[in-house]
Amino acid sequence: MLPFPPPLDESTFARLMQTVGPFETRPKIAVAVSGGPDSMALCGLMVRWTRLHGGETVALTVDHQLRADSSHEAQLVGKRLVALGIRHHVLTRTGPPLQADIQARARVARYQLLEDWCQQEGALHLALAHHQDDQAETVLLRLARGSGLRGLAAMAPIVYRRHMRLVRPLLTVTRARLQATCIAYDLAWMDDPCNQDQAFSRVRIRRLLPLLAEEGIDASRLAKTSRHLLRAGIVVNKAVATLLAKHADVHPFGFAWLDTAGLVSSPHEVALRVLACLLTVVGGRIYPPRLRQLEALHEAIFAQTMQGGRTLAGCLVRPSLARGSLLLCREPYAVDTAKSVLPGKCFRWDGRFTIIISRTAPTGSKIGALGRVGWSGVTAVRPALTCLPACVGYTLPALHVPSGHIQPLLPVGEFCHEDLRGESATTMAVFAPDTPASV
Repeated sequence: MLPFPPPLDESTFARLMQTVGPFETRPKIAVAVSGGPDSMALCGLMVRWTRLHGGETVALTVDHQLRADSSHEAQLVGKRLVALGIRHHVLTRTGPPLQADIQARARVARYQLLEDWCQQEGALHLALAHHQDDQAETVLLRLARGSGLRGLAAMAPIVYRRHMRLVRPLLTVTRARLQATCIAYDLAWMDDPCNQDQAFSRVRIRRLLPLLAEEGIDASRLAKTSRHLLRAGIVVNKAVATLLAKHADVHPFGFAWLDTAGLVSSPHEVALRVLACLLTVVGGRIYPPRLRQLEALHEAIFAQTMQGGRTLAGCLVRPSLARGSLLLCREPYAVDTAKSVLPGKCFRWDGRFTIIISRTAPTGSKIGALGRVGWSGVTAVRPALTCLPACVGYTLPALHVPSGHIQPLLPVGEFCHEDLRGESATTMAVFAPDTPASV
């Protein structure tokens, strides 16, 4: 029988926090808390750490509305945390029920809710309780998926988003040790029934880990392998950053040019990461495309069989022989539908643009794609804009007012012009993709 692991103490946790620093004076840290032992242990330790540094911990629980009792469970988590003197908020997902690929869609919705709260409340750090066993499961899941170097590096301890950072200080800590921490600090937890549902691949992988451990492939070694690959990935990322700086041009209108010769002459892994980075940025995505899709695109580019272009990850990739470059822009048919907006509010559209709505915008206005007709109107007023690919213009944001008029919202940049503003003069659009162009 294995000995019961010791709990994490405050000094050990302080060293773990150093690995995901630095932090500002009096840090405000949001902690994602599901109510399980991992997140409860993280929250309990984080409260002590932030108090020691004159800061604040805020616990956030996402209610996905996937089960009938999910709201009750979220409220119970809140009661337990408030009893410990921890500020707590429940963030509820609204909209139609999740159908296919439930876990992946729920994860995207969860991060969106958490990041939106952090932005609104000025929290620069969102702490996540992923631990060593989670890391090992992620390695195996991605190995089964055929992931490359980046995927097998699994979860990074620090991830930069538009307005904040995701930090994972517990990636070297076992699940058992976090449970011991909850017991030591008298932190009650609840078990998510989804963690026993073998319909989910992660649950099936988890049940295989004890068998693999008998052959020496335990969670510790898998997590260590992911760290080795992460270090190797850092070296590759430097080459990726160099290629992007020399051969890519990301435009404030939300598209990019990529020098074809520079791409095809680069090492395979570097080229794949460059494509992944630009497609994620231009497509307004959170996660990059799958490796096999990237490899198929790279092969077509290298073999010069792109012809009229390819679509991937919500983007159109089209060669320009005149420029010797690849155009990467949003695919017109994949652009988000028009969304109702409120005057005077800040609004996110299509995962790419932050739009500040004028206080005088007509009630009932919507933000949607500029479209073919709208772009024709823009180029009639500003002929200089015809130098831009038309497919780029079609996917720019516009204010659609109830009268049927379309007001273009040209992103802040070199082509911005007052003649195109009209009644939306104080409505502004800025290209700010969900995932920044980082490697």
